[in-house]
Amino acid sequence: MTTIAVIDYGMGNLRSVCKALEHVAPKAQVRLVTTADALLSADRVVFPGQGAIRACVTALDEHNLHEPLMRALEQKPFLGICLGLQALYESSEEGGGTPGLGVIPGTVKRFPRAAMHAADGSQLKVPHMGWSRVQQETTHPIWQNIENGSRFYFVHSYYAETTESSWVSGTTEYGVRFTSAAARENIFAVQFHPEKSQHAGLQLLENFVRWDV
Repeated sequence: MTTIAVIDYGMGNLRSVCKALEHVAPKAQVRLVTTADALLSADRVVFPGQGAIRACVTALDEHNLHEPLMRALEQKPFLGICLGLQALYESSEEGGGTPGLGVIPGTVKRFPRAAMHAADGSQLKVPHMGWSRVQQETTHPIWQNIENGSRFYFVHSYYAETTESSWVSGTTEYGVRFTSAAARENIFAVQFHPEKSQHAGLQLLENFVRWDV
């Protein structure tokens, strides 16, 4: 039986993520994990998160999950969600500057107020909260059976700016164009919430469960 570890480090919308995974993979065992052994013994790893990145990185250290998370990133099918994407970058502007895990080259920046205008000139709100389209920049198994330009649900005030284009698998326009999906080898991470994104989001989670890295 496939086991899917959802990392529980005290932050994130864990219940809805677990329920969505159980829905698309009823034969899998979805586990909330809080220890290194449980994380490293799972077949697949999901890293969800909401809130502030500094608190996220601190919580990983406090739960002794930083090092096992880095090991999982090297060897297991891995899905990052929202803060689980942002934490993979080298740094974030949030909190006056916060180091990330350094997996993806680039930085996480706050939406610039001066650029936050829609095509009709109206002011865009921050946080970015609601449905936006994702342009698929690469062909990837996680995008299978998901129409290019599908809408996903976002909630965030900071966005990822990836400096190495080979990592960029999806982009979204909201005042600025930002990386809404990053991927390489066994890693796929998204800024949006697939567990809140209805059909397209559930398809993405199902594709992750079936992903043969």
